[in-house]
Parts: sequence; structure tokens; C-alpha cells
Amino acid sequence: MAAAQPQSWSNPASVPAAYSLPARLAHWLVALLILVNFCVAWTMVDMKLSPAKLKLFNYHKWIGVTVFLLAVLRLSWRLYRRPPALPEAMRAWEKRAAEITHRLLYLLLFAIPLSGWLMSSAKGFQTVYLGKLPIPDLLGKNAALGAALTGVHEALTWLLLGLLALHVAAALKHHFIDRDDVLRRMLPWTRA
Repeated sequence: MAAAQPQSWSNPASVPAAYSLPARLAHWLVALLILVNFCVAWTMVDMKLSPAKLKLFNYHKWIGVTVFLLAVLRLSWRLYRRPPALPEAMRAWEKRAAEITHRLLYLLLFAIPLSGWLMSSAKGFQTVYLGKLPIPDLLGKNAALGAALTGVHEALTWLLLGLLALHVAAALKHHFIDRDDVLRRMLPWTRA
């Protein structure tokens, strides 16, 4: 008996097993916030000390805190409602690579904001979320530790960007080469 063919995005009768709407919206919101925050960071680092630079630093921290909170919600939702299964036609190594990449992405969604929080604490700059909610410092002021944590924060960010490039490349490969529903099931307008 011939093996069943995977559903193809080119077949209008096929409806992918999509992620839930909350999972899809959180995914794209976090993606947008990460992109915006990287642009803010890239801009503020080269600026001379000024009120505009301090404002960008605050925006950067606020976005980081928001990403952290959304990561908590996303992980909680993922534990509550499992994601759809990957296509059976996917090779075992691809499934394993997808699993490892997703785990690392989640880890970085927590580690990067935490490293920024620790760095700000060590540098003596308390984070006040949205200018209203003071977040307690995790460390006492320590310039050397603050400098080391800056390096950690930057390295983790570059690792995240590399993993995101891999994630996007894999999604596009599945869509345009494999012609499966891996990408389509995460699109905001896809029905669950």
C-alpha cells in the first residue's frame, strides 16, 4: 500500500493543523518586538550620551521586559496546549533540529531579558517598567560585573539573531521547497 502524501499548501482543500490563535498572535508580536528592540539597541549604542539616548535605553528595557512577560505566557500556553505535530514526511533529523532550535529560542527569550536586567542592576540603573513600575535590582552596583554582563547580553543577542535566521530559513524551505504546511500553520490568518 502506498504511503499517504502529506497535505500540500497548493491543495486548497487541505487545511493545516494550525497553532492556536493566541500562540500565533504571541509568536508574531514577540517577533516584531525583537526586531524593533534590536533596531533600538543598534541605534542607541552609537549615540552620544543625551536625553534621546536615555529615552531609547528606557524603550529598550521596556520592550525587553515585555518580551520576557510574553515568553512566560507563551511557554505557559505551550504547556497547556501542545503545538500541532510536525508533518510525518519530515526527516527525523529535521524534527530534532526543529525541537532543539525551538528550545534554544525559548531559552534565549528568557536569558536575554534576564541578562539585561542583571546588567542594568550591576551598572546601577534600575529598570522602571513603562516609567511607572520599579523593578527591583537583582545585583548591587559593580562596574566590572556590569561590563561582563554587557558582553553576555550582546553575545546572547547575536546567538538569538543567528537562530532566528535559521528559523526563518527553515520555514521558507518548508513553504517553497517542501511545499508543506509548516509555515502556513503559524500565519495569523490561518484557521486553527
